[in-house]
Amino acid sequence: MYNEKPGRAAAHRATGPPYSKPPYMLTGDEVLRELDIHGDHGLTDEAAAQRLEQYGRNELDGSGGVHAWKVLLKQVANAMIIILMIAMALSFGVKDWVEGGVILAVIIVNITIGFFQEYRAEQTMETLRSMSSPTASVLRHGQIQHIPNAEAVPGDIVELSVGDVVPADVRLLEAMNFQADEMLLTGESMPVIKDADDVLDAADTPLGDRINIAYASSTVVKGRARGVIVYTGMTTAVGEIAKQIKGGTRKPNRSLSRKTSALQPIRGLAWRAWDAIGAILGITVGTPLQKRLARLAFILLGAACLLAVVVFAVNQFDLAHEVVIYGIALGIAIIPESLIAVLTITMAVGMRTMARRKAIVRKLDALEALGGVDSICSDKTGTLTQGKMITRKVWLPTSGFVSVHDYGDAADPTVGRVAWDGGTPTSPLLTSDSDPANVEKVTPDLRAFLWAISMCNIATVIYSDTEKKYLVTGEPTEIALLVFAHRFSAGRRRWLNEGWRQLLEFPFDSEVKRMSVVYEQPKAGLLRVFAKGAVERLLDSCTVFGYGDHARPMTDADKETVLNEMQQLARQGLRVLAIAYRQLDDSLAEWEQASRDQIEVAMTFLGLAAIYDPPRAETAGAVRECKAAGITVHMLTGDHPATASAIAREVGIIPANLPPELESTLVKTAQQFDGMSEDDIDALPALPLVIARCAPQTKVKMINALHRRNKYCAMTGDGVNDSPSLKQADVGIAMGLGGSDVAKSAADIVLTDDNFSSIVAAVEEGRRMFDNIQKFILHLMIGNVAEVILLVIGLAFRDSDDRSVFPLAPLQVLLVNMITGFPAFGLGLEKAQPDIMRRGASRSIFSWEILTDLLVYGFTMGSLCLVTFVIVVWGDGGGELGRECNASYNDSCDAVFRARAACYVQIMWLLLFVAWELKSIRRPMFRLDPASRSRFPFFRDMWSNRFLFMSVIAGALSVFPVVFISGLNTNVFKHKRITWEWVLPLAGVPLFIFVVEMWKLLKRKANLFPQPRVEIEDYTTP
Repeated sequence: MYNEKPGRAAAHRATGPPYSKPPYMLTGDEVLRELDIHGDHGLTDEAAAQRLEQYGRNELDGSGGVHAWKVLLKQVANAMIIILMIAMALSFGVKDWVEGGVILAVIIVNITIGFFQEYRAEQTMETLRSMSSPTASVLRHGQIQHIPNAEAVPGDIVELSVGDVVPADVRLLEAMNFQADEMLLTGESMPVIKDADDVLDAADTPLGDRINIAYASSTVVKGRARGVIVYTGMTTAVGEIAKQIKGGTRKPNRSLSRKTSALQPIRGLAWRAWDAIGAILGITVGTPLQKRLARLAFILLGAACLLAVVVFAVNQFDLAHEVVIYGIALGIAIIPESLIAVLTITMAVGMRTMARRKAIVRKLDALEALGGVDSICSDKTGTLTQGKMITRKVWLPTSGFVSVHDYGDAADPTVGRVAWDGGTPTSPLLTSDSDPANVEKVTPDLRAFLWAISMCNIATVIYSDTEKKYLVTGEPTEIALLVFAHRFSAGRRRWLNEGWRQLLEFPFDSEVKRMSVVYEQPKAGLLRVFAKGAVERLLDSCTVFGYGDHARPMTDADKETVLNEMQQLARQGLRVLAIAYRQLDDSLAEWEQASRDQIEVAMTFLGLAAIYDPPRAETAGAVRECKAAGITVHMLTGDHPATASAIAREVGIIPANLPPELESTLVKTAQQFDGMSEDDIDALPALPLVIARCAPQTKVKMINALHRRNKYCAMTGDGVNDSPSLKQADVGIAMGLGGSDVAKSAADIVLTDDNFSSIVAAVEEGRRMFDNIQKFILHLMIGNVAEVILLVIGLAFRDSDDRSVFPLAPLQVLLVNMITGFPAFGLGLEKAQPDIMRRGASRSIFSWEILTDLLVYGFTMGSLCLVTFVIVVWGDGGGELGRECNASYNDSCDAVFRARAACYVQIMWLLLFVAWELKSIRRPMFRLDPASRSRFPFFRDMWSNRFLFMSVIAGALSVFPVVFISGLNTNVFKHKRITWEWVLPLAGVPLFIFVVEMWKLLKRKANLFPQPRVEIEDYTTP
């Protein structure tokens, strides 16, 4: 049995299916037999599962994944752990074994918890990203299914089309104008033309010459094909290459070669060292926000070291035990140790939430960008509309209209009634409920029309005896046309069975906006070209009007008639396609090398097909939601302007009462828009809301126009040519169902349902995450500001040895920061604010409002804690600061230790309860939703985020054991039990809440830091 060509590679294919010969030396039918596969039905789910178990997942070894050691290294190398290690070393250095041991335990706990939290978060994000990886269109149970490439197995029947990444090594069974880019494998830049009928006779045929095999990771650049998977994973040709490749691409200036400069090895080594250190510290990898926060953490680490030097300087560099520990306390106070961990977990939760809402995030940058989106450029078909199309009307130049009435399931050709609807047919169209219409009984022009729409078509419509229903595969427009042909028993399979043979195919191209095929008619031996496409484009290729005896040279009046009929249909919201044919002279040999420009000329116009694609029920509501949120929706579609305009009115993109004289400014064709200069576009009062007959370059031009207006835009795309616009948009969104693999690879987000409302849901989720990131950053930093204020001013508190006495001990600061990290994470889980989609987009995490809130709340909190310390020490303790109270307890330290306990409770409670205040940056805590009818919704609002609620309550209760447990209080946390002092934090909490509420009220009444306004343009007046 054969596994691979002779030599070293054979061992690597040991797990692949056994073949009598290499697959490229077998015919397609022989491969199917050896794999025990039926070409029309494919594998069953059970057989696929068994083969997946037998041959393994279709993945390359070591291709990505989450590495535990990298996550662990990140935990050890973050700024907080570094400063804790310094603090631990200093504690052990001054022989404070208790404090050093506790800090060591905290380091271990922090690393352990952080590791498991971040590892799970990274696994979640990796899993979600893999959901948007390239998919394979495989035939299972007689139906095309879209599965992740990793789940494809040997024996799967695969369909390949332009833009697809070939999922595995595939023995082609059918190929039509099929070309694949195999540069990754062969180094050849030119696409390889494939031939499914070719059978090679040499086992050692070079890989590039095996033209009946499509190789894994190659990209389809032309045509379409159908084949059977013969090898997967590491048994593919690219898997063999992967085994030989070591390392990856390097950034510029990382080379160690002396060719460019004698000093290059030193520079290259320095850059590589910087890359390694930066990756470990998190300052050169991750999203822009992650890198900014990682750099902030290390800036704060530098500030901590500077403050420690200040402490030493104030104490005249007398590095006694008490002074060193004070420096440790101040260093710990300035670092928000939970910041990066909370951000990572919040992003993972956000990705999971967005996945539930049908949007898969491929690039974390998109999570940050979504919150700032204020323009969405969307396709129409399948996104704003259902994508379940039905051919409702057909117009024939001679016979008039044929209409479909009382239709139901768009895929079922037996449901509905077909009848003439105007015109004067030369012979009756026979149809009834009991005697379906038959192609043999219709007029010649309709018969030719049915030939064209069924043969210039790559969709399938098959009745399943097991499912008891019609199963369809293919693009919705083609399905609609083929279903119409099946109403007359005129499906493509009928013609193939009668001997029609396809010879050439020119697939639909977004530039020329048409598709054509060449068939050989049986018996007569005639070559016929059938074409369909955009009316204006195909009409330009036609020189004959009408069919058979009624055919005549096309005149300008005929073209005007066609365009008028198209306009009438388009105004009804119908998508209109032109259908044409041509009879070629001479033999196939004269034409098989011809270009489409030579084929698609001198054609005969057969008629128009009007296809209805109803808007999704939820689209109009989603568009209204966008307008309320200050997001402008632009429709960029390949449809006719009248069709696009009708659908845009129906879903609310343009006003229903828009005056005709204004429509030309808001609805433009791609030709009009592309013909405008940048200055002309910038001079427009508003960019077009609808661009019809849109080409890929038009999308790029639209993005550039939006950027020049300082707009943040999301762009949808599904085709190969959409990649530039998806990359250039602030957020590129690919279609998961109908999109090509190339488009998905270029996108930031992939929709799993191709639904416009899912884009709006993703924007809402992006805004929610943006708000919550602001909230938890503010929460964590408030505590740091308060602690630094308290400890810096505390330098003035001098004991009998003239050494500074800290108001908070290092382990108190550490415990406060650890416990208040849980409410910060709870803020990351906070649900969206009621007005989140009723205000404009925000773009800066560190806005002036956030920075001002940080100073106001941090200063107030630090001041209240300072007052608490002063009242206990000077109001009750007579100002006695004792001796060596930073190191241990003695009788002289009674007032200091009680003051520290009161300060600890005060700052802990304030930080916990301010988390509830930060559920809204501007709204009062007691009425977060202004629309609520409840008289006092506080408890319901707090309980709505159970994690936050429980973390606040549990944290508030945690102070009691810390204060009251003997030994733990005096020896570890440097405080003691308190009695009347509880009054101070109990009074401080409502006072702090009062200050926060007054500040929020001032912001609202004085309109300080106003929210981004929603500007709704009035398009209904000139």
